[in-house]
Amino acid sequence: MAGVALSYRDGTIRVEGEVEGLQYVEVDPRTKTGRAPAYRYDEVRRELDFRGVEVTDSVLDLPTLDLASTYELRPYQRDALDAWRTNRNRGVLELPTGSGKTVIGIAAMEALGTPTLVVAPTVDLVTQWRRELETEFDRPIGQLGGGTQDLRDVTVSTYDSAYLRADELGDRFGLVVFDEVHHLGGEGYRDIARLLAAPARLGLTATFERPDGAHEVVADLVGPLVEQVAVDDLAGEHLAEYDIKRIEVSLTPEERETYDDHQETFTDYLVQSGIQMRSGSDYQELVKRSGNDPRAREALLAKQRAREVMMNAERKVDRLAEVLDRHREDRVIVFTAYTDLVYRLSERFLMPAITHETGAAERREILDRFRRGAYSRIVTANVLDEGVDVPDANVAVVLSGSGSEREFTQRLGRILRPKTDGGRALLYELVTEETAEERVSRRRR
Repeated sequence: MAGVALSYRDGTIRVEGEVEGLQYVEVDPRTKTGRAPAYRYDEVRRELDFRGVEVTDSVLDLPTLDLASTYELRPYQRDALDAWRTNRNRGVLELPTGSGKTVIGIAAMEALGTPTLVVAPTVDLVTQWRRELETEFDRPIGQLGGGTQDLRDVTVSTYDSAYLRADELGDRFGLVVFDEVHHLGGEGYRDIARLLAAPARLGLTATFERPDGAHEVVADLVGPLVEQVAVDDLAGEHLAEYDIKRIEVSLTPEERETYDDHQETFTDYLVQSGIQMRSGSDYQELVKRSGNDPRAREALLAKQRAREVMMNAERKVDRLAEVLDRHREDRVIVFTAYTDLVYRLSERFLMPAITHETGAAERREILDRFRRGAYSRIVTANVLDEGVDVPDANVAVVLSGSGSEREFTQRLGRILRPKTDGGRALLYELVTEETAEERVSRRRR
C-alpha cells in the first residue's frame, strides 16, 4: 500500500491515498478520498502502522503539557487508573459517589500530559471541575457553558456546549474525560464522542448500565467498562459504613380507594390490549398508543395518578416527622420525586427546599449554610442526585423515587463520605405497602 495522509475535517478523518480494505474507512464520492468517523482515528492509525504504511498525519498537532498534581492515589484509585491505561487509555470506570472519581481523572491528565477536554452534565459540575483543575495544575482552565466560551489547552465543558461545538473541537484534544458518562448514551450527546479525534477517552460514573441498553453505545465510543468498584468494597475504610432501613406505611382508606380505582383502570387496559409491561419497550408502546387511542390515554393517566397516590402517601409524611425528630442532631437530606411535595415538606418542617426551580445562587447559598451547619436538613426533588457537590450529611430519607438503580446509588452516595467520628451513615426508604412501590423498591436495589 502506498503512503497515506490523514487530516481532520468537520468531525471526520480524511484519508488520502490507497484506502481499499481499511476498516471504518469509506470513499467520499465528492472528494474521491477516504473518510472515517473521527472517533475511529486511533484504530485507523494503528491499522496503518500494523500494515507498515508510511503515514503523513496532521490530525492532531498538540503541545505536550506539564501537568503535575499533588494528589496521592488510594490503592483502588490506582488500580482503576492502571486498568484504564492497560486498555490503551480507553474505557469506563464505575466507582461509588464520594470515592474520588475526579482525582482519577486528574491523574489520567497528569499521566498523558496532553490537551484535555472534560465534559460534565451541569454547569455546577463544570464549575467544580474548573476550580479543582486550576488549583491542582496552577494554570488557567477554559470553560464552555454557563455563559462562558473560553477555549484553552485544558477545558471543561457542559455536554450541551460540547455537542454544539464538537466538530470545531475535534482536533484540539488528545484526551477527553466524560464525567457522568452515562449521559453520553443520549441520542444527541453521542455525537460529541463521534466527532472528536481524541484517542484517549475516559468515562467516569457511579452506575454505568442504562435501562435502555445505551451503555453499549457508550462502550463503543469511549471504551468498555474496565474497572468496577462497589459501595460495599469501600465502606468502612474509604467510605462510611452504612445501613439501609426500610419503613413500610399504609395508605389511608381514602387513598387506598383512589389508588385501587386507578390501578384497576390501568391493569384492565393491559389485559385487553395484551401489553405485559415487562420492559421499557412495553411502556413505550403504551405511550405510543395513547396518542390515538382514548382508552390507552386513560390507562396511562390512571397509572400516573396511582403512582402519585402511592408516592405521596400522607402517612409517609407522618413517619418522616418521626425520623426527623429522632435525628435532630444529624444532617439530613430528604429526597422526593415530586416538586409539590418538596414545598409541602419545606413548609411543614421548616426545611430549605431545592428543586429545578431554585436559582443557582440560592442553591449555592442553601448548600453553603448546610455545609456550615446553619441548616441541619434540606429537602429536594431529584436535583441533588448527581452533578452537585453536596456537603457532608449522615442521614438520607427517600420518600419517593423511581426504580432506577442509578438514582438510588446516587442518593446513597450523598451520605457515604467518611465520618470524622467514625459513625455510620443511615438511609431510610419509605415504601407504601401493598402497592407497586414495593416492586419499585426491589428493582432499584
